[in-house]
Amino acid sequence: MRREITGFSNPLIKRVRSLREKKHRKREGLFLAEGLRILTEAREAGFLPEMLFRCTDRDAHSLEIALEGEVLAAGGDVIETSADILSKLSGKDNPQTVIGVYREMATPLESLDRNSAQIWLVAQAMRDPGNLGTMLRTGDAVGAGGLILLDDCTDPFSVEAVRASMGAIFTQKLVQCRWDEFLPWLREGAGQLVGTSLQTDNDYQEGRYTAPCFILTGNEAQGLPEAYEAECDLLVKMPMLGKADSLNAAVATAVMAYEVLNQFRRG
Repeated sequence: MRREITGFSNPLIKRVRSLREKKHRKREGLFLAEGLRILTEAREAGFLPEMLFRCTDRDAHSLEIALEGEVLAAGGDVIETSADILSKLSGKDNPQTVIGVYREMATPLESLDRNSAQIWLVAQAMRDPGNLGTMLRTGDAVGAGGLILLDDCTDPFSVEAVRASMGAIFTQKLVQCRWDEFLPWLREGAGQLVGTSLQTDNDYQEGRYTAPCFILTGNEAQGLPEAYEAECDLLVKMPMLGKADSLNAAVATAVMAYEVLNQFRRG
């Protein structure tokens, strides 16, 4: 259904704006994604928003028109509104011209096909949504199967994480579980667990990786717990030639992922 909303006090505007908070996202099982590029990535991956908000103050792009048509054909809602109201929904002074409301789509660990990809990313207690979103984007870039979030990670469906993923949240499998669930599952089949750590002398380019390779990155501040490192098949580190003792978690994951990918490409 297509309709227009012009008032800030409209109940639907208040409801959708509340999805910026985790408790409301969890209650409704919905999240926000902003921008035509991200919404187009979602559409190409087979995901359509349940509600599409578009700005009436600007001419519609051809991709936006196509997206609208598919949302309406699927029984979704297209809401035409002003840039000011879109700003209220997104929390940005210069909002995107389209915002979509999507159903959360996390994958249960037991249904994951580990052999569907050579590389998998695993993050433990990741706290920064920007890092989490960037890891999803890295996973997409290297053809990873998805991102497995261990323990108490930041919400992958927050506006910040979705924005940082640049649409990869729709192209990557996303699993949320505990370490004591993940490890038994991993050991039930094939899979090399590679941890990034400062507590090793193994250079990341000297390690030999086998598929499926699970690249494990720890919390931004503490790194991996010792017990988790002890369960890894291989611990590696990257050389730090300056005064910093470690890389940003998302950057370290990207460096590792491309090293593993390059080894697999070389055969």
